[in-house]
Amino acid sequence: MRIPKLSLCLAFCAASLLHGQTLENAKPDERFKVDLLVVVAHPDDESEIGAYLARAIFDEHKRVAVVFGTRGNQGGNGVGQEQAAALGAIREIEGRRALGRFGVSEVWFLNGTDTPGQVVLDSLETWGHGDALQRMVRLMRLTRPSVVATWLPDRVAGEDHGDHQAAGVIATEAFDLAGDATAFPEQLAAPRNRWDVGNLTEGLCPWQPEKLYYFSDAADKSFMNGQGPTYAASDISPSQHVSYAQLAAEECAFHLTQSDSGQAARAALAKKDFSHTYFADPVRFVFGKSYVPSSVTADLFVGVTAAPIAYHRAPGYIERKEQNPRIELGGSWHFYREFWPAHGIEHLAQLLSPEIMAQFSAPLTIPVIINNPESTPLDVKLAVAVPAGWKFVQALPNTIRVDAHDSATVQIALKTAAEQQGWQTIDIHANSETSALGDLRIRVELDNAAMPE
Repeated sequence: MRIPKLSLCLAFCAASLLHGQTLENAKPDERFKVDLLVVVAHPDDESEIGAYLARAIFDEHKRVAVVFGTRGNQGGNGVGQEQAAALGAIREIEGRRALGRFGVSEVWFLNGTDTPGQVVLDSLETWGHGDALQRMVRLMRLTRPSVVATWLPDRVAGEDHGDHQAAGVIATEAFDLAGDATAFPEQLAAPRNRWDVGNLTEGLCPWQPEKLYYFSDAADKSFMNGQGPTYAASDISPSQHVSYAQLAAEECAFHLTQSDSGQAARAALAKKDFSHTYFADPVRFVFGKSYVPSSVTADLFVGVTAAPIAYHRAPGYIERKEQNPRIELGGSWHFYREFWPAHGIEHLAQLLSPEIMAQFSAPLTIPVIINNPESTPLDVKLAVAVPAGWKFVQALPNTIRVDAHDSATVQIALKTAAEQQGWQTIDIHANSETSALGDLRIRVELDNAAMPE
């Protein structure tokens, strides 16, 4: 005899009341409590720290969960013709199978759209920043991690995918909001009856993670030295009896639609040679912040406590009061300058001077903000020096009028050279009739492997 679903719910509710299991004493679901939550953008991104994950899971017995911002629905397909939504569906399965090699079953997706490019603001727009953030906060409250590891929220010369940066931004914001009882309160309010149907509020609890770390896809990671812990991939796993590099390749080999990761891993495994692959590179982290005692280069789990810790409020945004007219880089550079101190990670500003990787014979746009805090309008002239062989797509205006107590953004549109070796520089100078407004320099590395700008 089939029992109606509602009758089953009522029966369970009655049983819970008989045993004193009211909603008020319901506890979080312990099945999803993890030690480390990894937040990345696409399936295969976790392979950037694959050797460390193998160490943490197999030999340190840490519970790990992974959140992907997108399903990776853009990009080449190394094994078939499927693209777009079909490719995203395949890559979701590849991601789950890959992490299954490490025994990780807690895998979630934020439903962002893969957005090829280097501008984090574009990715935040296409992901639906607010929606992605509320999803991330929910998962942080559900998994209750001690440590969060994510992509570096900064621009680097490397792949520098805007989606990677977006994952780092959203993970940082969620780190600071998951313990705030006023953030997404609908997630925290108790449902009227957890045994019934039709509940809307979610019954989660605030959660404050303890430590935050970043990793990067920069082409040159030397800037990360001494900025956080480093783990050798060549070390042999005591439990698995092979190198962590090999374990990382075994995990990554499930991402076969991606030639530069899954296919590379399969080739390395076939040769049993990992010495000349990125799997052999040490895994470097950049220390973000910690609410438990820990040095910058200490292990990710040094100082971690077994019990929950109190909520720590992030510093928050504080408006800068400009005293004199000045210029600064706009776009994502400007955003990060405001973002880092608002989240208590202002030391990230010291890691790198402005840099970018660009393709050969490709458009490159540099946004420059002119700030005028004075009480009268300002007429500004820009002088931009570019490398030999570069061209201006459109001429700079002779003069830029900036109203009193206002700012203006100038988009410097360039086209890179067809062939050029080594680092190049773009130098920008601004002045008014009465004073200089400052100088800016951006380092540029040309490489056709760069994401579109």
